[in-house]
Amino acid sequence: MTDATSYAAAASARLDRLWQRGRDFLGTRTAVMGGAMSWVSERHLVSAISNAGGFGVLACGSMAPDQLAVEIAGTRALTTKPFGVNLINMHPALDQLIDVCREQTVGHVVVAGGLPTGATLRRIKDGGARAMAFAPTLGAGRRLVKQGADALVIEGTEAGGHIGPVSTTVLAQEILPDLRDVPVFVAGGIGRGETILSYLELGAAGVQVGTRFVCATECVAHPNFKQAFIRASARDAQPSVQIDPRFPVIPVRALANEASKRFMEFQRDVIARVDSGAMSRDEGMLEIEHFWAGALRRAVIEGDVESGSLMAGQSVGLVTREQPVAEILAELIAQAESALARRAMDEASLSLMTEPTVGAL
Repeated sequence: MTDATSYAAAASARLDRLWQRGRDFLGTRTAVMGGAMSWVSERHLVSAISNAGGFGVLACGSMAPDQLAVEIAGTRALTTKPFGVNLINMHPALDQLIDVCREQTVGHVVVAGGLPTGATLRRIKDGGARAMAFAPTLGAGRRLVKQGADALVIEGTEAGGHIGPVSTTVLAQEILPDLRDVPVFVAGGIGRGETILSYLELGAAGVQVGTRFVCATECVAHPNFKQAFIRASARDAQPSVQIDPRFPVIPVRALANEASKRFMEFQRDVIARVDSGAMSRDEGMLEIEHFWAGALRRAVIEGDVESGSLMAGQSVGLVTREQPVAEILAELIAQAESALARRAMDEASLSLMTEPTVGAL
């Protein structure tokens, strides 16, 4: 066996050990979760991620319970591998959606869009699934673990879609060293294997990747949507802007387009109407919230990349072409293993350079 081959084999074994906890928790060959993206993370992409050794996650979004049941069954028809379901905490039919997951024997349920209650986590676990939740702070993570969360996801502001204010790197430094009770998966801005490796070495059990999978061959997103990602740079993925603190806007990171420009103008118009007495503040807030209704579907499914919403993380700049899911995963793993092998070779070279010469004084 050559030195290069032995270093590569050792790197592969090292990576397996680093994310072993995540692999065991998910029941997969790699500890790479697919980000749950509405209209994007449906049966075809989810099953492709799971079949390639990752962990696909269905995005329930605003689905009704019967729609979710159909989508879970459709995914199971395409893969025998483990996959999960992402539910939105504020969904009015959350309990019924959890019941659907139990009836469909879903193994992992991820709750997003706010902190789930202990009752919600118990309902998931009582149905036989493992409960996962998003932790925005170390304190919130500890509370979730006490309430019964089996694993956590920490997601930084670099991510696409609805975002928090803190970067992935800072969240990881805050949470990973001090929260070891359950597996923690890191998300937001992850587009290369070297980055995955860095979080694993900091204590992560695995990672969640979303934006890189949008341009997967198996993804049903419209070609226009995919081309917008391929053309974009990191700085094109911008958070939505709030014009007036009286009218709070939950930030959403998306590629800037005509719709995002119109949203600014729309906010100004609504605020002017409220200030003139033409409508109440509550009515104005509702109009602002409804601006993006259906916008993501228009972009993903219909290909309207001007008036639709192009939700994307800042790692979009690393998306350069359409690739099969298996190729994307293999590329990420190869990058992580190459980084480990290079480090081992550098350390070996340094060791040889510092060894005393035989016979030297």
